[in-house]
This record gives sequence, structure tokens and C-alpha cells, in this order.
Amino acid sequence: MFETLWPWVAFNLFVLAMLALDLGVFNRKAHEVSVKEALWYSAFWISLALIFGVLVYYTRGSGDAVDFITGYLIEKSLSVDNLFVLLLIFSYFQIPAKYQHRVLFWGIMGAIVLRMTFIVAGIALIKMFHWIIYLFGAFLVYSGVKMAFHDETEQVDLEKNPVLRLFRRLMPATSEFEDGKFFAIKDGKRHATPLFVTLLLVETSDVIFAMDSIPAIFAITLDPFIVYTSNIFAILGLRSLYFALSGIMGMFHYLNFGLSFILAYLGIKMLASGFFHIPVAISLGIIAAALIISVAASVIFPRAKDEGAGE
Repeated sequence: MFETLWPWVAFNLFVLAMLALDLGVFNRKAHEVSVKEALWYSAFWISLALIFGVLVYYTRGSGDAVDFITGYLIEKSLSVDNLFVLLLIFSYFQIPAKYQHRVLFWGIMGAIVLRMTFIVAGIALIKMFHWIIYLFGAFLVYSGVKMAFHDETEQVDLEKNPVLRLFRRLMPATSEFEDGKFFAIKDGKRHATPLFVTLLLVETSDVIFAMDSIPAIFAITLDPFIVYTSNIFAILGLRSLYFALSGIMGMFHYLNFGLSFILAYLGIKMLASGFFHIPVAISLGIIAAALIISVAASVIFPRAKDEGAGE
């Protein structure tokens, strides 16, 4: 699976360097990230991903470059759906804006390890038992249909989350933010602050979304390096994308239909992989078209409450 280690080592060192620069320099002091700042960071991460795609083109060929760009677009688009969950979690625990970046940073650190584990395990299983790819395909079709018929007005009660309920049984928690710390000592006992509880749910949500996003990219390629790098680049830009879109995410009310179509399409592609092959370039065009149409439809045909909000 890992023919040569140096690309993996070099890429992970690059990721660690970027994260260290982010936390140690750009966001050393807790502060509220403005929309302008978030847009600049989003442009920065997207530019890095595109530059990496060019590097893949010159070192591994056009096929792998197209696979990377397609995988990155899939992971990036599916991560947008995760933003709605992040917004819900932060709102529920009333996390101050200046601490949200810190939670997302450590959430991404955990997500990197989690995604790597899922990718290695998934590819190994597919290579050992090829029929598993049909299970992944069926699961993606199911996820796409479920997303299309999801009721946006349905309220999610985080207090019923089993992970949160179990954690509160095992460890005491405080309602104080303790100057941005994850833990605090009270009455001689270690207490979790709302930031750590929020981080726990952020990591849990990533596990759920990884179950959709990672099988989705398996429909494009089983090259572990391409799958991993496209996933990580999408994750790295998730924080800035959240701060850039958090105030206007409600406008994209048709995006779920675009994402559900993408999941269903990739699922069908996997189910049909034993009968005919769809070139990745065509899949890239289909995925891009689904995103453009769903976003354009959301802007052209706004919901009544969105129109009222803008007046």
C-alpha cells in the first residue's frame, strides 16, 4: 500500500508545519475570526490544494492529478454539510467566537488521525474482499436518498447524544470557559470545560461524516496517497470555510439536494464498477455541475424567510 514512504513523510511534515504556523503565529492569541480574514484563509488553503494538484501532475501524471482534484472537490463539498452540524454544536454550548478556532484546530488534529485510520482500513478491506465495494456503493446511495429527504426543520437534541451522556457519567464538567482551557481543577478534581465537551462532539460528528466522505472518494480512486491528501486538504480548509460561511449557510437551502445527488451518483458508480467504467474526468464534470446548479438555484430561488432577512 505504501510503495515509497518519502511522499507520505514529506506531506505530513508539511501539514504539521502549516498547523504549527496557524496556531503558533496566525492565531496565537484567541480572537474572533472575521469574515474577511476567513475568506483570505480559505483562498490560501484552496490555493495550496491546487498547487499540490499541479505537483501531483508533474510527479505522478495527469491521471492522478485529475483523481486528486476530483477527490478534493468531493471531500470539500461534503464537508460543507458538516458545517451545519458545527454551527449547531457551537450554538448549543454557546461557545464564544474567540474560542471556536481553538476547538476546530484540535478537532482537525483528531480528524487527521481518524481519516488516516479509516482510509487504510477501507482500502485494505476492498483489496482483500472486493465485494465490499458494492456495500460501500449501496451505503452511499442510501445516504444520498436519506439526505435528500432530510427534514431541515427537525430539531436535534444534543442532550440525547449517547457519547455526551456517557462522558458526563465518567467525568465532571464545569459551565465556565476557564480562559479557553479544555480542563480545569475544581475542588481537587479535574473538570472538563464546555470547550472540551464541544470538541468531543466535533470529533464524533467527524466520525459520522467520514462514513460518507471516505467511501465516496473510493468511487474515484483506491490510491491511498491520493485519497489521504485530498481528504486532508479538505479538512485543513474546513475551519476558515466555517467562519466564512457561518453567517450565510442558511441561504444554500438546495445544496443538500446537490450533495445527495453526488452521494447517490458515486454509489451507483461503485455498484456498476464491475460492468462499465466511467472516466474520472466525466465524474469531475458531473460533481461540479451538481454543486453549481444547487448553489445557483439557492441564490435564484431564495426561501421566503431568507428574502425577508435581506430586506
